[in-house]
Amino acid sequence: MRALTWTGLSPPPPAMVARMTMTSKMVALRRMNLRKGRVSVRATASSSAAVSSGGVVEAVELAEIGEKSKKWKWKGEYSINYFVKSSPEEVTPASQTVLLVHGFGASIPHWRRNINALSKHHTVYAIDLLGFGASEKPPGFSYTMESWAELILNFLEEVVQKPTVLIGNSVGSLACVIAASEESQRDLVRGLVLLNCAGGMNNKAVFDDWRIKLLMPLLLLIDFLLKQRGIASALFNRVKDRENLKNILTNVYGNKDNVDDTLVEVIAGPANSEGALDAFVSILTGPPGPNPVTLIPEITKPVLVLWGDQDGLTPLDGPVGKYFTSLPGQLPNFNLYVLEGVGHCPQDDRPDLVHERLLPWLAQLSST
Repeated sequence: MRALTWTGLSPPPPAMVARMTMTSKMVALRRMNLRKGRVSVRATASSSAAVSSGGVVEAVELAEIGEKSKKWKWKGEYSINYFVKSSPEEVTPASQTVLLVHGFGASIPHWRRNINALSKHHTVYAIDLLGFGASEKPPGFSYTMESWAELILNFLEEVVQKPTVLIGNSVGSLACVIAASEESQRDLVRGLVLLNCAGGMNNKAVFDDWRIKLLMPLLLLIDFLLKQRGIASALFNRVKDRENLKNILTNVYGNKDNVDDTLVEVIAGPANSEGALDAFVSILTGPPGPNPVTLIPEITKPVLVLWGDQDGLTPLDGPVGKYFTSLPGQLPNFNLYVLEGVGHCPQDDRPDLVHERLLPWLAQLSST
């Protein structure tokens, strides 16, 4: 994510508490700065009236995702869970194939409010990254951003087998950026959609943000504590407690109505599976990985960026957010829209606003 990583749902509780405390004090100032800075953004989201009304979006049932998901063996060894949906009567040669990639702590159902809208005219794949959802969580595996990017490219090569638009949220966005920047594999990627892109795999990714610098001693202490099995287990149990999780999600989402029991189950359910604790520790204590700032200039395919202006985890006034908002007008393949009143996970927070920008963008790809 990040100025503080929680991608989908992350940093360790002490860091999260510190971030949320600061966030509540900074919202008013950030809104003022964003209004001044939007002159560099090619276009903004819908009007505040549309934002407050909230469109009705048909979600895929969790049972359907569970029953119709498939398995793929990555490298002939690791079981990866994925889901496919399309409407054959509506999918034409001009339609796109898209792959949805979730953020930290999330899984395929985090896209349940988007799959139906997308599958009306496009073929939709969604994947659980290794270590998340119903995919395998192998003991002793060292998770890295590069390994997830490799997984995405191998999935496109072996399963999808056609140029694909990668759509990611948070750390999933960063994995898509890394995959799209691989020169030898660029023919596999048709375009890129980034929803509140992460700056790295964990909190150590952004050193030039004063907020991270203030918290760095705490983050390093947390890294040390997480490597103590007993402490890590107690901390993880606290994070995945449903009441705690709902409180955290309420701070992360702009649209509080979408923080319901289904969302809590989407996040908490997989956290109880074997290997989830090891994945949690490895991701939070591992290397942050490549920074999107160094990779974006290498990407020549069309890029759409949607960013919620209520994101306290990867704020628009943080280093990564500032970088992305500086790009419209500099890169001809780049479009960015600020979504007003939206938090860190736009696709689930305000899917109607995401679809309003995403669907026309996908349609116009056919003419490019």
